Amino acid sequence: GSELRRIITDAGLKCESSHYGMGELRDHLDNRIEWSLEMGITQIIASSFWVPGDASIDDYRRACDELNAIGLKIKAAGLQTGFHNHDKEFEKRGDDLIYDSLLAQLDPGIVKMQFQVAVVNIGYKAADYFRKYPGRFISAHQADWSDEKKAQVPIGQGIVDWDDFFAAAKTGGVKNFFVEMEPDTFPDSARFLKKM
Repeated sequence: GSELRRIITDAGLKCESSHYGMGELRDHLDNRIEWSLEMGITQIIASSFWVPGDASIDDYRRACDELNAIGLKIKAAGLQTGFHNHDKEFEKRGDDLIYDSLLAQLDPGIVKMQFQVAVVNIGYKAADYFRKYPGRFISAHQADWSDEKKAQVPIGQGIVDWDDFFAAAKTGGVKNFFVEMEPDTFPDSARFLKKM
């Protein structure tokens, strides 16, 4: 951990946040907390619940309850717990959108959300969620999408309204922004974000 932290620091970077699988949080939590503290990580983000594809809302609620309990121990260590979504949390079970059910079940004082902006390609805007659930978010994984190309494009070249995104992110409570796209999109994305 200390050697990896030195490599990151020497590159002029810092590692605020990392993804963790539910299995490692469930089975090796003390070790993961210790490693995070060693690395200077302040946000422990569950990368997914990894429930079966046909999981019910109740299955997701049980997973939320487990993360709430894990998050209490993480909070006691002075760190923040988060949850990262994928497209599957924007499926419905009957009339219920899974993501809204997660927000209802996760304790806002314990678990913050890391929003996957790429779900814009299935019709969900980060800015809408930041405004609908103020203060519930810790970070965002940024991506952009072209309806014409039906593909990811560099940030600023797609359908995301970035001025609106950053304005709404303040309401959402977002502290960190991470570009999560293919490396060939980085130069144009970086140029666009630097201009903002």
